[in-house]
Amino acid sequence: MRVWTIANQKGGVGKTTTTVALGSLLASQGKRVLMLDLDPQGSLGSYFSHRPEDTGQSSYDWFLPADQLSDERLMQTIVATQDKNLSLVPGSTALATLERSAVSQEGMGLAISRALSRLWDKFDYVLIDSPPTLGVLLVNALAACSQLIVPVQTEFLAIKGVERMLNTLNMINRSRRQPLSFLMVPTLFDRRTHASVSSFRHMRKTWGDQVWPSAIPVDTRLRDASAQGVTPTSLGKDSRGMQSYHFLLKTLLKREKEQEQSVHLTEGDAVNA
Repeated sequence: MRVWTIANQKGGVGKTTTTVALGSLLASQGKRVLMLDLDPQGSLGSYFSHRPEDTGQSSYDWFLPADQLSDERLMQTIVATQDKNLSLVPGSTALATLERSAVSQEGMGLAISRALSRLWDKFDYVLIDSPPTLGVLLVNALAACSQLIVPVQTEFLAIKGVERMLNTLNMINRSRRQPLSFLMVPTLFDRRTHASVSSFRHMRKTWGDQVWPSAIPVDTRLRDASAQGVTPTSLGKDSRGMQSYHFLLKTLLKREKEQEQSVHLTEGDAVNA
C-alpha cells in the first residue's frame, strides 16, 4: 500500500479535485484506491453526494480507541463509488471535535496510521484529503503518508501561505526516521493572466525542484465532473486538466520509484557497514 496525502494550510487551492483526479487515474490503471476525507467540511465526501452533517459512519470512527474500532466497523466506513476500483471514506463535521479529545487520548496523532495498517492488503493506494488547518487531523495525514502533494493556487496570497505548510512539514520531519518527500503542484493556472504566470514563475524561482515543472490549468471539465458527482475520468481523459493530472501522476510514480530505490541502497550500505 502507498499512502499519499494532499495538503495545504489554505483552502480553495484544489486539494479535493487533485485527490479525485489522481485517485480516478490510478483506478483506471487497475489499482485499488481508497480516498480518505479528513476535512470536517467534508468536501471529498460531498463530491460523491455524502453529506458531512450525516451521523453515519465516517472517517471520524477511525479515531475511536482500538477496543471500540472493530475490523467490521472499520470496513463499514468504506463506501463504493461508481468506479469499482475507487472507494471512499467520507468526512464528517464531527471531526472538528477531535482537537479537544486529542489532549487526553494518548497516541491520537497516529490513529490514521494504525487504522491503515489493518487495511494494508486491501488497497494499493490511499489518498488522504486533509483539512487546511494545523491540528490533529493534519498531523495524522502527514504522519501516515509516504508522499506529500501540496497543491498551490497560482495566485499571490496562496503562495504566501506556502511557508506555513513548509514550517509544519519541518515540524513533522523532526519526528520521522525518513524526511517526508513532497512536491508542490501549481493549480488553477490561467496562462492568460499576468498574476497566474508571474506566480508560477515565482514558485519555480523560490523553491526550484520542489515545485512540479508544469501546472494544472483552470478547466471547466473538472468543474463539470464535480457538479455531476462523477470522477473526471468518466468524462474523458482528453481535457487539458486531466492531461495535466496524468502527467503529474507519472511524475509522482517516478519519484516514488526513485525514493524506494534510494531507501534500498541506504539499507544495503547499512548492512555492508
